[in-house]
Amino acid sequence: MTEPGVPTAILGASGYIGQHFARLLGDHPEFGRPRLITSERSEGRTLADVWQLAEAPPGSLADRRLEAASPAALARSGVRLVFSALPSGTAGTIESELVRRGVSVFTNASDHRMDARVPLMVPEVNPGHLALAARRPRGHGLLVADPNCSAAGLVLALAPIVPRLRPKAVHVTTYQALSGAGYPGVPSLAIADNVVPFIGGEEEKVARESARMLGTLRGSSVVPTKVPFVVHCARVGTREGHLEAVTVETTARPSRDDLEDAWRAFDPLAGRSLPTSPHPPIEVRREPDRPQPIRDRWAGHPARARGMAAVVGRIRWEPPYLRFFVLSHNAVRGGAGGSVLNAELALREGLLDRGARR
Repeated sequence: MTEPGVPTAILGASGYIGQHFARLLGDHPEFGRPRLITSERSEGRTLADVWQLAEAPPGSLADRRLEAASPAALARSGVRLVFSALPSGTAGTIESELVRRGVSVFTNASDHRMDARVPLMVPEVNPGHLALAARRPRGHGLLVADPNCSAAGLVLALAPIVPRLRPKAVHVTTYQALSGAGYPGVPSLAIADNVVPFIGGEEEKVARESARMLGTLRGSSVVPTKVPFVVHCARVGTREGHLEAVTVETTARPSRDDLEDAWRAFDPLAGRSLPTSPHPPIEVRREPDRPQPIRDRWAGHPARARGMAAVVGRIRWEPPYLRFFVLSHNAVRGGAGGSVLNAELALREGLLDRGARR
């Protein structure tokens, strides 16, 4: 029996990001109902058996069984599109083998983010970098990476204002939710009444990946921006939503109204009909105490794009320093939703093999 949509699978479907992929793909209008790939330990259980998110699993997938499958078996079965929620360090080899077998992979893992030929993307910020994937060898699938969960919200907030400010440096301090460490996250006795001012490798990832996404595609490579990123990362006791305090040291001095207008007018994917794209992708709050994770992490419209918008607030413009906070949902914009939106853009650009489900 033929099912509609691109034949799809989720790697790591039983985990926290994997479940967010399932939430977004259970009734996706263009991607087929995904096969749920997991380790042998969870094989045979249903998605409902392992579900840990606050909202119920999608009805179309709740009773679907988790399965173990090799890259070769997935490729032979006709799967043409894979969303990877595998842990970094494990993901790279498996993703590369899938790509060699003609399966396109959209990954949330860090293994390939800095590979010269792999697009590292937030579609509103650097859609042109998708051209790197288009140059893949004949018969290979695409490989497209979603960035670090803090970098995703940061570059989305910076993209509209960088041309107006011509920054000399960007300073950022992140207050990262527990779920950024995966499930079950940080032990309660380590985070209760506490802030942990260290997340291994995180500061380096935010700096490197942000510079690459705000860089320029020249020929077959990306030249990162030369603007330095000075980063501090801390783990705090919120469940979801990464809050970031940003200070931009500038050379230009536009008015505050110009900056706010730039954020509000920014919607480069308008008219592209990408189902998971939020409109607008940036929401500006004028209240002195916003954004807040508990109130703003699910920002984004239409309903399918909940959690995909970044929220900017507490804006202070005292030239040459622009200061603001930005909040984004680490598992949606900085995780599963970002990868799904990358795949929607690739499909719209004619780069995805639609395949045929048997």
